[in-house]
Amino acid sequence: MKDLPNILPEHVVTPTHDTVNAEQTTSHPPRILLLYGSLRDRSFSRLVVEESARILEILGCETKIFNPSGLPLPDDGDETHPKVQELRELMTWSEGQVWCSPERHGSMTSIMKAQIDWVPLQIGAVRPTQGKTLAVMQVEGGSQSFNVVNQLRILGRWMRMITIPNQSSVAKAFLEFDDNNRMKPSRFYDRIVDVMEELVKFTLLTRGRTDYLVDRYSERKEAGEKLIERVNNKRACC
Repeated sequence: MKDLPNILPEHVVTPTHDTVNAEQTTSHPPRILLLYGSLRDRSFSRLVVEESARILEILGCETKIFNPSGLPLPDDGDETHPKVQELRELMTWSEGQVWCSPERHGSMTSIMKAQIDWVPLQIGAVRPTQGKTLAVMQVEGGSQSFNVVNQLRILGRWMRMITIPNQSSVAKAFLEFDDNNRMKPSRFYDRIVDVMEELVKFTLLTRGRTDYLVDRYSERKEAGEKLIERVNNKRACC
């Protein structure tokens, strides 16, 4: 530590193989929340999410899909609104998430963004998204694009989530579903299977360890400084 005078050694924790690979104490099926970004009657982002949920269930997961219909715009409603409470409870319940949005005007939809904007980084002492795994996907009416998945990755990072490397972008989505709203066999379908499989693997690897994985030197240092300040204030007034 002599060459690092700006670091407080008492708050440095060296990662080890044993601590990273702590004993797995969680045995229930992985809990995956799925969000979509369109309220159209035949919403292809919703259809992709529904197909993804079927795949996840085959892979041993428990899934829940949030319906954003009726969710007020951020700052145009109160956090006690039933849809806001439902969304926040699902965020806390989940161990991994899937976000899928159409591309509209070169970006994710306002419906997609509004769902994330209603979830703060911290609710009381609980951080509802930190350390959870995330898979990002998008659908387009035209040729393939990656604008939305790139934006969702930025958003996932900001929400302190573990975004998996793989992703899905379904071009001309209106051609990829049959009359029963089931996705047809295709390379797009195979990619979605790949993404869901990878999400499950990352979720199994990280759940039960998120407190350790997202533990930060800066936060340990800040907590330590506040403790010292509180003790000093107590001594000064007694």
